[in-house]
Amino acid sequence: MKKGKYLFAAGALLLSIVANAQQLIPVDQGSSVEFVISNLGFDVTGKLNGLNGTVLFDEKNLSASSFAVTVNAASIDTDNGTRDKHLRGEDYFDVKTYPQIKIQSVKVAKSVTPGYFVIFAKLTIKETTKDISFPFTVTTEAGAYRFKGEFNIKRRDFGVGGKNTISNDLKVKLNVLAKK
Repeated sequence: MKKGKYLFAAGALLLSIVANAQQLIPVDQGSSVEFVISNLGFDVTGKLNGLNGTVLFDEKNLSASSFAVTVNAASIDTDNGTRDKHLRGEDYFDVKTYPQIKIQSVKVAKSVTPGYFVIFAKLTIKETTKDISFPFTVTTEAGAYRFKGEFNIKRRDFGVGGKNTISNDLKVKLNVLAKK
């Protein structure tokens, strides 16, 4: 009988931990997912939208926090229609086969830098998943949370584009508004 009590207590504790985390939905309006990459020595900027997913966030209990967020790969916009069409094709994002780019957190922790947190996550682009981590800030705004952070990736690690004049280094800037 003691074993059943322990299992019930453990289940109740886990439920209370998750229940205290704020369940949030990322929204496009007020958010931005932007990138910067160099091409022939010039910076090319772009953005993605179509945010979807769930964010659980509890600053006082980060072990209950998680991020499972996708963005629509076909929404890529560099202000150049011809380039955008090329980026949606098989050589780059192959959006017909891989319509979403996904970040799934593994762990959320407090940073050593005051006011910052760190997300440890799996980033999936096309059929490749890689570990990433980056610092981010959180602010509250009228019942919503704003998460800001940025990270760098190597595009070829994800099978995006071949060897050409475009840099392998890509910076991603996140400014995500999530609401209850």
